[in-house]
Amino acid sequence: MDRRDIRKVRAPALFLMEIRVGETGTILTSSDGSTWVSRTSGTTNFLHGVSCGDNAFVAVGTSNTILSSADNGTTWTTRTSATNEEIRSTDYGNSIFVAVGLTGTIQASTGGTTWTAKTSGTTKDLYNVSFINNSFIATGNGTIISSSDGTNWSAMTSNSGNLWGIDYGNSTLVTVGDSGKIITSTDNGTSWTTRTSGTSNSLYQVVYGNNTFLAVGATGTVLTSTDNGTSWTSRTSGTTNILYGM
Repeated sequence: MDRRDIRKVRAPALFLMEIRVGETGTILTSSDGSTWVSRTSGTTNFLHGVSCGDNAFVAVGTSNTILSSADNGTTWTTRTSATNEEIRSTDYGNSIFVAVGLTGTIQASTGGTTWTAKTSGTTKDLYNVSFINNSFIATGNGTIISSSDGTNWSAMTSNSGNLWGIDYGNSTLVTVGDSGKIITSTDNGTSWTTRTSGTSNSLYQVVYGNNTFLAVGATGTVLTSTDNGTSWTSRTSGTTNILYGM
């Protein structure tokens, strides 16, 4: 399934800015979360992800699009990608931007302007990368890989089906994916346990906060877990629309 959503990032206090990106090169910025300003991205390509760090924002998308901004998202510059593949996600950590995409594509940059291709060790599509617990973790088509430096990557596990979202809390990694798939790990990804989600709907994102994991997905699915992802409870969302993020 192709995720077509508006992606978001809340910048650290240094930036005092929130950014949303999406289809046809859409970029919106807000300093208060209430009033939003449309920015000129210079592209009509679908933008899948955005990240911030090192006094810069980076947005990525289809047709190997990479954009960067050094002025809180007001103006954007097209950068040269190190790959011809579609880029699906980006994140920042340990002074490095990392972007991942189709056929195992991974590239990294120290400032968001110049990008270098990295060896992922997989040819499977990668849909998401997050900097979690001092490591980059990328999830995708039945695979999870990790790296502490954005350059050297190792496989954490391989599972059937697409894995879309991942988060970390209370010493537990939780990953969600197609057909209600939820897997958890308490040993930093060495071993994984499949959990019963109670739904066959695809789950696209999971986040941790207030001692609770929250997962969302197709047909308005919302699930919560207060026992580190072991058991899950369905919640009423009030919508049947697909929920992609939080």
